Amino acid sequence: MMVEFSGKRWSLFWLALKTGFFTILTLGFYRFWMKTRLRRWYWSAIRPGGHPMEYTGDPMEKLLGFFIAVVILTFYIGIVNLLLMFVSFSIFNSSVIGYVLSFAGVVPIWFYARYRARRYVLARTRWRGVRFGLEKGAWGYAIRALWYWFLTIITAGILWPRMTFLLEKYKTDRTFYGSARLFQDGRWQMLYRAAWPLIASLALLAGAVLWTIQFAPVFPDGIKDGAELIKLVDAFFDGLAPSINWTQPERLLLFPLALSGLVFGAIYYRWVSKRIMAQHKRGPGVQFDSRLSGVRVSFIYVLGNFIAYAMLVLGVAALALLAVALFSDGMSILADTPGAGMMQDLPRGLAVAGLALLYLTFFLLWGVLYNTFVTYPLMRHMARTTSLPLSVGLALVSQRARDEFAEAEGFAEALDLGAAI
Repeated sequence: MMVEFSGKRWSLFWLALKTGFFTILTLGFYRFWMKTRLRRWYWSAIRPGGHPMEYTGDPMEKLLGFFIAVVILTFYIGIVNLLLMFVSFSIFNSSVIGYVLSFAGVVPIWFYARYRARRYVLARTRWRGVRFGLEKGAWGYAIRALWYWFLTIITAGILWPRMTFLLEKYKTDRTFYGSARLFQDGRWQMLYRAAWPLIASLALLAGAVLWTIQFAPVFPDGIKDGAELIKLVDAFFDGLAPSINWTQPERLLLFPLALSGLVFGAIYYRWVSKRIMAQHKRGPGVQFDSRLSGVRVSFIYVLGNFIAYAMLVLGVAALALLAVALFSDGMSILADTPGAGMMQDLPRGLAVAGLALLYLTFFLLWGVLYNTFVTYPLMRHMARTTSLPLSVGLALVSQRARDEFAEAEGFAEALDLGAAI
């Protein structure tokens, strides 16, 4: 069974532009309706076996859930942080410990919010009239995420594929389509195939550092063998300061190449690991397959973000020039341009309001461009490269009960995790 994608780019552009405009007019409150309408557009464009997906989320659920989450987080920030700061000043005579503990206390809530947001989206998604669902387990996910991140950090990233696989398995093994439970098969070691560009870029960066930086007077000609590398480590801990070997500046060209490779490697790993795990997902009488291209996704990210951020730079520059024209009282380089004098004669409050409106309008356009040139091609590529080679078990699936959510995606929205489609 193949998956089709029927959405048109320009219809999405106008929908994102219209809903974004209403979001600005309502000072952000319409964003819950904006996200709902965009999701319904994307979901209906994705058609496995010719049947469109459905998104049944209610924007009022999102708005009320956001208010609930804000109240809870306000209590945490106002009470818990106050206690942490009091203890930090009383015992350590410093606020640093309090800030660190406060940040550490938000991290598990961040993971909790991500799981709850996924559960809400699945609970409001249907295909052929049958609901998806995700079992409760947000705190279990948060605790596991903290532990896996700790292991990943202390092993310098070596166990990153293990963390990626086990967290995805935790979510997939609790996912349902109607009465059918999904499972994540495979082994975490298989994700190292997706990490090779990232590993190669890290090796290139390390080589560039060793080749370019000299540690005079110990190594005026750079590092040549392992014995000198060990000697270098000892010298570094003895306080030897490195310096750049400017006699061969062409070596510095390796750094932008290595950094570009790191960006590509990170994007490649994220999406190719999804492809590998998708190929090992299954259900009763159902299999999944993905032919997603890591190179194609990286190209979409780079080109789409370049367009969006180029517009951001141009917009900021235009706003800066406009601000000079409004407030320079004739000393601006724009003072002789048509209309500049009229703008300078405006009341200061009205001029500030005009600048604020232009600022918000520009970011509206940036969001529209991001949807048009990044999110749209990504969703289209994912849909067209996904298939269900075995789907005989779908005929045996029955409906599941509707999951109720008191706070919907509220925590994700309050922590700025809910902006994604």
